[in-house]
Amino acid sequence: MKNFIEEVTWRGMLHDVMPGTEEHLMEQMRVAYVGIDPTADSLHIGHLVGVMLLKHFQLSGHKPLALVGGATGMIGDPSGKSNERNLLDEATLRHNQEAIKGQLSRFLDFTSNSANAAELVNNYDWMKEFSFLDFIRDVGKHITVNYMMAKDSVKKRLTSEAAEGMSFTEFTYQLVQGYDFLHLYKNKQCTLQMGGSDQWGNITTGTELVRRMESGKAYALTCPLITKADGTKFGKSEGGNIWLDAARTSPYKFYQYWLNTSDVDAEKYIKIFTFLSKEEIESLTIEHRETPHLRILQKRLAEEITVMVHSAADLENAIKASNILFGNSTSDDLKQLDEATFLDVFDGVPQAEITKSDLENGLEIIIVLNEKTGFFKSNGEARRALTANSISVNREKITEEFVLSNKDLINNQFVLLQSGKKNYFVVRVV
Repeated sequence: MKNFIEEVTWRGMLHDVMPGTEEHLMEQMRVAYVGIDPTADSLHIGHLVGVMLLKHFQLSGHKPLALVGGATGMIGDPSGKSNERNLLDEATLRHNQEAIKGQLSRFLDFTSNSANAAELVNNYDWMKEFSFLDFIRDVGKHITVNYMMAKDSVKKRLTSEAAEGMSFTEFTYQLVQGYDFLHLYKNKQCTLQMGGSDQWGNITTGTELVRRMESGKAYALTCPLITKADGTKFGKSEGGNIWLDAARTSPYKFYQYWLNTSDVDAEKYIKIFTFLSKEEIESLTIEHRETPHLRILQKRLAEEITVMVHSAADLENAIKASNILFGNSTSDDLKQLDEATFLDVFDGVPQAEITKSDLENGLEIIIVLNEKTGFFKSNGEARRALTANSISVNREKITEEFVLSNKDLINNQFVLLQSGKKNYFVVRVV
């Protein structure tokens, strides 16, 4: 047995743990679970800490359970969320569950024959047949309202500052989550629940139910909520969540998110979001502090996590795409970009449209630069730039004689114009 508590402690992934957990885990193989909200058909990087906890748990010789909160996802959680969540129908729930399992299988081993193979469970499966009367008779009577009211997550919603108050539905959430723990304790010998530090109240309701209903001992462990040194929210970009699904967040954007991490955050994140050893991280950190301008930690972090979530080929493409803006790239490099990556790389660059018929007989570059795109305000200005050799089409310098045609299209629909080093313009052919 590898010491799981020791591992997550040096990685900065431990916020709170119930006394006796470490000894309990060192005795034999144990089972633990993390709850995952299935309101979308993809995880985002905010979910990754819980997933990494499960992976370290499995690497330590224990059995991880990923619980998709089908039933609880239909309710809403008072922990840190000021508003109730949207309710999901069962078909959407099942679709989301399958998509999430696909993503989890890049981290957790679900398929091996070993005793500690991961399992995916959905609390909807054991809650859907549970009647309200059965629930309040069998479960509700064991937990007092006083106990539930004492939880921080409930207190916050009941203070005078909280304009909306708290519905009965949300109030019962901790009982439903507590019952999940009890169910897994009885049916899967699960003795530990892990989650973010905002989940401590809900997790301990579960340990209390196990004690009162089964006279058993269950444990709780939480990890810190991930923050950024500048105070902005971790896992968000200007465009919203950073998703693990390539269709929602391209591998290029995913890679760039980690590459743009601050020095302070990179030292923290490389321990949490990679499986590099303590020695390797320490030596990378020393190297990084000596030459911070090389961004050694950020590059390694971005590489490790992009390969883990996507693939080595996606990482290679993301690096190539990054070099297009910031390095020496060629026309061939540009032509290898798929449409989504091309648009991500040149996000925010001015665009203009011309028609396919315009290009059939070829268009003189002066007409493209001024009349068709407005890139330059006059033919004279465009001519001067061409004479000064500062205009490129798809990264290749051109002269006034150049004629733009269909053969110059990237992905059969784009042309990249450039003036000098930093002024870009995208022409979309429609």
